[in-house]
Amino acid sequence: MASNLNERLDTQAVPTDEADYEQLLDDYSHFAPPAEGELLQGHVLKVTDKEVIVDFGYKSEGLVPIEQLPKVDGKVNLQRGDIIDVMVDRTAPDPEGYILLSHDKAVKLRAWDTLEQAQAENLLVSGHVVSRTKGGLIVDVGVEAFMPGSQIDVRPVYNLDAFVGQDIPVRVVKVNRRRGNVVISRKMAIEAEVNQRRASVLEHISEGAVLNGVIKNLTEYGAFVDLGGIDGLLHVSDMSYGRVTHPSEVVHVGDEVQVRVLKIDKNRERISLGMKQVVPDPWETVEQRYTNGLRVIGRVVSVTDYGAFVELEAGVEGLIHISEMTWSRRMKHPSKVVHVGDEVESVVLEVKPKERRVSLGIKQLEADPWTTVAERYSIGSVVEGRVRKLSEFGAFIEIEEGIDGLVHISDLSWTKRIKHPSEMLKKGQVVQAVILNIDAPNRRLSLGVKQLQPDAWESFFQSHMVNDMVRGRACRAANFGWFVELAPGVEGLCHNSEIPGAHERHKDESPLTIGEEYEFKIIRMNAAEKKIGLSVKAIADDEEKTRLEDYQRQAAAATSTIEEVIKGKEWSEGRS
Repeated sequence: MASNLNERLDTQAVPTDEADYEQLLDDYSHFAPPAEGELLQGHVLKVTDKEVIVDFGYKSEGLVPIEQLPKVDGKVNLQRGDIIDVMVDRTAPDPEGYILLSHDKAVKLRAWDTLEQAQAENLLVSGHVVSRTKGGLIVDVGVEAFMPGSQIDVRPVYNLDAFVGQDIPVRVVKVNRRRGNVVISRKMAIEAEVNQRRASVLEHISEGAVLNGVIKNLTEYGAFVDLGGIDGLLHVSDMSYGRVTHPSEVVHVGDEVQVRVLKIDKNRERISLGMKQVVPDPWETVEQRYTNGLRVIGRVVSVTDYGAFVELEAGVEGLIHISEMTWSRRMKHPSKVVHVGDEVESVVLEVKPKERRVSLGIKQLEADPWTTVAERYSIGSVVEGRVRKLSEFGAFIEIEEGIDGLVHISDLSWTKRIKHPSEMLKKGQVVQAVILNIDAPNRRLSLGVKQLQPDAWESFFQSHMVNDMVRGRACRAANFGWFVELAPGVEGLCHNSEIPGAHERHKDESPLTIGEEYEFKIIRMNAAEKKIGLSVKAIADDEEKTRLEDYQRQAAAATSTIEEVIKGKEWSEGRS
């Protein structure tokens, strides 16, 4: 090549003035080697398996390694005559007869020039999202650029991974060629278009309108739906008439959905959407499908302290109250009968469409034991049961499943003064009792424990009468007299007026001693009120009366004897 240049120079005339010399420089300047870092454009001459031969001017040819060129389906998409950017690569030795060129360096240099121009003129640049990184995305715009998460979209983006692999338009925010830093923004690139589309959508939609949209992203409380220019919020409570715990149970990102516009706030550019409002509300016709007494099967979706909720169909749930689960009253919690996920059969008890309530029952699947209680039990019969509950006024005894009877505190003992049922009974204890009364319509059964034993009062009144002498133990004193135990559970009252000298004694002196036994006379008896009046004074009066009567009898006998003696004497004298 140098010999060719010399030959041509020899055939040229020597310049005679300055103008001719400058013309000569212009004619032969293209033979000078390119400057380092100079961006060149070359024409493809030939493509081989290993390199591409390129004519880049300066009457020179160069080689570009095949791996630096873009491929389509594994093949380089270049043909003879195509123009590509190249740079002389002085970092490696030239192949024999050729100059080594670099397409990669040329592309990067071209990219930096393009990015600087785009930043200066606020131009759009196409980028390919390579990967996600901390705080944003890595985007290929000829060189790797960083896009902060806040610059991805006009609305907050929660799923950055969804953008990986996409080609997106961006604007250049910052370029630092020396440090190799580029910051870009998709938000700035689409903001004007989005604002225009948003304004157009807001202008043409109205509340109640039914629209088609695409699920853009999901949150814990709902889903954002792309309406073609603006996003609307589809709250989880408006996705279905049925129970939905998370939006992913109903929709997924990319799904096409039909929604109804529920509310529009044009000032804040917010739209509330609903899916369930597109279809009929099942509660509007619930009475037609569920009538009282109907047996239904549903799935338990929730268990609370007061009952269980059963899903009968999408959007219609019924409540089985704890009181409707079993005829027995001893169940403490619904979880003893049902669990979440169970399929249960129940009976419809009541339907209230306006209140969106359906009352269900399980115990109604079996006969109510109270309907036949009068046939199976009779007053006066002895039954056995377990003490289920104790209260201030008595004890509840379960004699069979669903049948409880009450033993009133007054029916626990004939003789003891019971202040609380726990003095005689314990919860869970098995006891016998006598049926005193049956009230099936009101679901009441009266029981008695003391009736298992004879009534001590009744026995006492049958075996004693007024004026009988009895022996009793002084058990307690009162201001007006003394209470005396005459038999176990039977007490009588001896008033102070019936105790000799009781009013004459000093207040610290007691006419009777607690625990000591004394003789008393029964002076009053009232069986209905269970009252017995006693007297010590009456005993003394009886003794005095007896002594007087004995004296009178003796005096009468003595008088009779004297008269007989006198009469006998007179008779004997008369005879003589």
